[in-house]
Amino acid sequence: MSVLIYNNSEELFHDLSEYILNIATQSILEKGAFNFVLTGGNSPKKLYEILATTYKDKIDWSKVFFFFGDERNVMPNHESYNGLMAKRSILEPLEIAEDHIFYLNTALEPDQAAIAYEESIKSHFKGTEIAFDLILLGMGDDAHTASLFPETSILSNTEATIASVYVEKLSTYRISFTAPLINKAKNVAFLVFGESKAEAVQHVLSEEEKNTHLYPSQLIAPINGTLTWFLDEQAAGLIEN
Repeated sequence: MSVLIYNNSEELFHDLSEYILNIATQSILEKGAFNFVLTGGNSPKKLYEILATTYKDKIDWSKVFFFFGDERNVMPNHESYNGLMAKRSILEPLEIAEDHIFYLNTALEPDQAAIAYEESIKSHFKGTEIAFDLILLGMGDDAHTASLFPETSILSNTEATIASVYVEKLSTYRISFTAPLINKAKNVAFLVFGESKAEAVQHVLSEEEKNTHLYPSQLIAPINGTLTWFLDEQAAGLIEN
């Protein structure tokens, strides 16, 4: 695991963009495709905009396939639908072909949406093991990542799959990659910035404080891949040196 700390979010976004560029270039060189899992929420919007402008001509975007690590149980035209933010900030600006974007079909019931999404991903991987080239993750101030929220049933799921989960504190369902599926990725990167995340970062990265039901981000530990934390100084403010 690598923990990278930056003076500000601008420096963080620059280095994270370079990191994505390097993985994308290598993946395309090796197998002609880059399987990239996006994270939702507001945190990555600026990153996506940088990739769609500064990096528009640095990556062969026609060979990139986009996925989502989790989705809210809302219709695709809803403002909180993760796919909509990505569509506006990176997918449409780069004119990504529709068959290179794997949206979650939230018109289905959550359980069915999870099953359908997994089937579409299995079809893309053509029977080989589902191991994404890069999964980008965010983290909430409660230490959740993707839709792996504290003390929810999905945290006990030991299958590398996609599942629906009821998040009681939000009074809604979510659809999410399970931790075992995330941990099959070749590379996983956390994007975390801002003072509001400092306490969660401290708990998650603590060597002494292991409690995955309280701090679900601790579940993320790629089996044969890399794990990199991209933090700004504010988010890293409570980490002990």
